[in-house]
Amino acid sequence: IPESGHKYYLQFSTEDYRTGEDAGSCLATVLYPKKKSPPVVSIKCSHTKDQREIQEEDNRLYQRIRHQTKPITGNDIPDSYGNIEPALEPVWALAVAGSSSIMWEKSSETLGYFLAQVKSVRQWIRKDDFLEFDYTVLLHEIPTQEIVSCHMRLTWLPGHPLKVKHFCASESHGVDEASGAEPGSAAGPSAEKGAAF
Repeated sequence: IPESGHKYYLQFSTEDYRTGEDAGSCLATVLYPKKKSPPVVSIKCSHTKDQREIQEEDNRLYQRIRHQTKPITGNDIPDSYGNIEPALEPVWALAVAGSSSIMWEKSSETLGYFLAQVKSVRQWIRKDDFLEFDYTVLLHEIPTQEIVSCHMRLTWLPGHPLKVKHFCASESHGVDEASGAEPGSAAGPSAEKGAAF
């Protein structure tokens, strides 16, 4: 589109992250503006899973994490053999969801990202019902093959949007700007404790 950028029309299918089952299909338009800014995305999906079933899965994941007797910590998820300890599967699932917002923000027409590994994760105990985690995630950049390290603070409660605040660094690109208080980033007192942002 002259003066605006490139617009793409996409049709794709989705699958359940854990089971690999068909989760529906989507139609989307993506506009990559000429100026350096995130793409403008419009998307409509038809889901094969019932919304109530999705909420029940979210609640099961939430309860599994809430009923831990001590804060969850972990390193190298998955390990060098591709294995994930069953006790760490919930924090891996949250890392996949949270890092997707980082990948969306960092991606361009010529660069894409995949979550390669959770280097470390630490749960913060809160006085309210929200779950909060600090992650260090490694993103695999395509086509450069570079590994980008990002610190991610994630806050979640079923029925509420996932809040993600992040800070990424890479050797060849220097230090990227951290996410701010835009929608989808964690804001408020809880974002201030723990690791310094």
